[in-house]
Amino acid sequence: MTAVQISVFLENKSGRLAEVMRALAVAGVNIRALSLAETIDYGVLRLIVDKPGAAKQALSDSGFTVSETEVIAVAMPDRPGGLASIVDLLTKSGLNIEYLYAFVGQRGENAIVVFRIEDVQAAVAALKKGGAHILSAEELGAI
Repeated sequence: MTAVQISVFLENKSGRLAEVMRALAVAGVNIRALSLAETIDYGVLRLIVDKPGAAKQALSDSGFTVSETEVIAVAMPDRPGGLASIVDLLTKSGLNIEYLYAFVGQRGENAIVVFRIEDVQAAVAALKKGGAHILSAEELGAI
């Protein structure tokens, strides 16, 4: 159970993020979560969207450098220690978390954390064994 993350490489100049947002809006793509990290010369916009294929096509057609990455989305109780228990499952399995970002679900009962882990299949197995609730791509897109 994995999901697709869209990554967009952006020049660090005014208006580039707005261009991405317009391209997605025109394509009818709804953003479910995002993360923006920057360096001196460029930024990396990571997106979870309801229609990854349409997003990738719209952004490519608009001249952006776009890639897809396999990620894992985990739903956990939105309470102190919720994330610690999930990270512990991964750590005990010897898995390294490359990056993560989180958001709170619509009802505010669960937090959703999106993980990028090099060995995705081992991470899925460790999380399932530990009883974690891994969201399917469909569940994630419908939040």
